[in-house]
Amino acid sequence: MQLTTLAEVSESVAATRSRRRKIALLSALLAEAPPGEIRVCVQYLSGQLPQGRIGVGPSLVREALDRAPADRVTLTLEDVDRCFSALAGCSGSGSQRRRRALLAELFDAATTPEQRFLAQLLLGELRQGALAAVMAESIATAADLPAARLRKAVMVAGDAAPVAEAVLTDGSAALARFRLVPLSPVQPMLAQPGGTLEEALAGAGEVCLEYKLDGARIQVHRDGDDVRVFSRRLHDVTASVPEIAEAAAALPSSRFVLDGEALALRDDGRPQPFQVTMARFGRRRDVGASRREQPLTPYFFDCLHLEGEDLLDAPLGTRLERLTTLLPDTLSVRRLVTGEEGPQRTFAQQALDAGHEGVMVKDLGAAYAAGSRGGAWLKVKPAHTLDLVVLAAEWGHGRRRGWLSNLHLGARDEATGRFLMLGKTFKGMTDRMLDWQTRTLRELAVSESQGVVTVRPELVVEVAFDGIQRSPHYPAGLALRFARLKGYRTDKAPQTADSIAAVRAIFQRQTDAPA
Repeated sequence: MQLTTLAEVSESVAATRSRRRKIALLSALLAEAPPGEIRVCVQYLSGQLPQGRIGVGPSLVREALDRAPADRVTLTLEDVDRCFSALAGCSGSGSQRRRRALLAELFDAATTPEQRFLAQLLLGELRQGALAAVMAESIATAADLPAARLRKAVMVAGDAAPVAEAVLTDGSAALARFRLVPLSPVQPMLAQPGGTLEEALAGAGEVCLEYKLDGARIQVHRDGDDVRVFSRRLHDVTASVPEIAEAAAALPSSRFVLDGEALALRDDGRPQPFQVTMARFGRRRDVGASRREQPLTPYFFDCLHLEGEDLLDAPLGTRLERLTTLLPDTLSVRRLVTGEEGPQRTFAQQALDAGHEGVMVKDLGAAYAAGSRGGAWLKVKPAHTLDLVVLAAEWGHGRRRGWLSNLHLGARDEATGRFLMLGKTFKGMTDRMLDWQTRTLRELAVSESQGVVTVRPELVVEVAFDGIQRSPHYPAGLALRFARLKGYRTDKAPQTADSIAAVRAIFQRQTDAPA
């Protein structure tokens, strides 16, 4: 397939706000894609590189964009993929020179629309609205399959690209390949903000309440003697957290998939700050010393598979029954199943007294919606918090001179895939955080003007705030009040950040008026 075909479709998708039109454009392209190029086609249109990080920063891309475009179409997807693989393989002395030469050769062969598409893809700015849900429905349309079946396959696979390749090559029978099996991680089910406890419980009847832990999300798989621990972003972190693998290996079953959180605890049993827990997940060396210094404790709250039984479609009540048969109390998240208001309030206060963030309120009849964020799981905290994406940062003054300090924060617009700014904050940052933040954001920099460094929207932060107010200064018409940084959530991808819809819902609960 010619690269120009992909570039043209991408621009057309970006130009329309109609979900139906986006799906029509994408599905038509996918239906015509050669079998060997379907996977890379889906990945490029989703803003992903099959090779992952390839060592190309904004300065190299801007330099390549200065080159004169080609006057005729010659580039194919195979050409681009081959170039990206070569870029990813550059290392050692002279690697930057080699990258520059490879990019120059690629951009010399690209027309103006192709150069624009390549630059956006390399900079992580290809947000034309081809979100995961839109892409899944487009694949289903191209393959003439029910969207619900296709979405489930994508959830289990953790990525739309292999599912698209399978169903568009081999038809509906290929869906049978995508089922939950131990050692193959699935996207985690997500929660949405639930407001106050009263709001989350209104009309709910009997529900499951759980302590909301401020830890690192883990998915633990066991198949015989093979135990693996996966992070929220489905990275295999087993080597970094051996104590979690050991705890799973000691359970009385040889085949299971569990969902939970890992916590670093203080000597008194109360949870350490999230950053302390996450520090363990980034260690590759001296893991034994790190474990002795700050061990992790796993707490599980869901069972997705047990001894050959796939439980994704089972109601939560059934999954909890299976979990109870498997776990000792010491490895289980504290929970209460009741419909009575008094015990619910007491339980929520006990969670806070124990040092946790609040409670989760879960629908006992809901299936496990892998990769989805919906009303079946609600998180209830005393203070409002949101997971937002860093869009830019301002150079500090005075004591913070030389550091990128004031963060520009945005929420995800589900209609377009873009991030809409909601406000700024410089509060809640330690010197150590400022130093790390400056180094990291400079690596993600796209441009700089008047002391503001615009960055690729890749970093997620958890932000506490006092409320939402109307604002004519921001594109969504809303702004955070008294925002302060709780911490970076390096375990979360920007696509899982909270949406503008979630922000509007908080505003509506505050004001009882439409936003």
